[in-house]
Amino acid sequence: MKRHPFMTGFLWMTVFCAVFVAAVWAMTSLNMTASIGSASIGSASSGKVAVVDIEGIISGSREIIERLHTLRDDDKVKAVVLRIDSPGGTVGPAQEVHEELIKLQKTKPVVSSMGSVAASGGYYIAVATQKIFANPGTITGSIGVLVESANFEELLDKVGLRSEVIKSEAYKDTLSPTRTMQADERALIQAVVDNIHTQFVKAVAEGRSLPIEKVLAIADGRILSGEQAREAGLVDELGNLYDAIQAAAKLAGLEGKPDVLYPPKKKPSLLEFLLETRLNTLFEQYRGMSAEYMMVR
Repeated sequence: MKRHPFMTGFLWMTVFCAVFVAAVWAMTSLNMTASIGSASIGSASSGKVAVVDIEGIISGSREIIERLHTLRDDDKVKAVVLRIDSPGGTVGPAQEVHEELIKLQKTKPVVSSMGSVAASGGYYIAVATQKIFANPGTITGSIGVLVESANFEELLDKVGLRSEVIKSEAYKDTLSPTRTMQADERALIQAVVDNIHTQFVKAVAEGRSLPIEKVLAIADGRILSGEQAREAGLVDELGNLYDAIQAAAKLAGLEGKPDVLYPPKKKPSLLEFLLETRLNTLFEQYRGMSAEYMMVR
């Protein structure tokens, strides 16, 4: 059978690309493993301050709690700093992390460092620490509870659709998007919101050693800057992550510059690696085309 030179070259090129991608991925994995390994080995030295990241919407607590348990059981870790960059999230996970931090405080100091935003559930978590640092422009506060539901009843009427619901009890389909909420249902949901709001206010008052009345005066969902929060007693000091680390080390009785244990980096998947590589290539091409266009013009 006669071999086609183009097909042969194409096959060899495909094999070469596959080997190249596999090799790069292996090197990336080794580098990431080395990074994670160095973080783990680092925890073997004495007098460490560990940093825990809490980022984005708070929708779960398992990973954060597991990390806190690991640091709790590590005798070389003398203090923990939470780096919070979160606008909040669901109530349950925030409360779970809050309770774990209170338990952790019994064994070692815990300090919060607020980044760009630490509001609502993010602030709920922060008040469970011994000291809170914020930047002057950090968005914080938002002490409040929200339940939101969409209503598509009029839209369904316009397109001729109707929802049929079979329920065991009167309130089983409360917050249904296919019908208008009734007055008694609204009162029921409002009672739940008010109860959770009371829990939030109590947590802030206890965590910040503030009178309930003072917390209630600003617990109307408003946001505050870090500077305003400090004036209101919601924040202890204005400062960045490294200021918080120094404060945690001092609370733990560590002298000199503290040895900091940062969270291990997550290993990207092969798909994420390929997408990132491709996006970087496209960006470089676009930037080159833009520069050429500007020179031509």
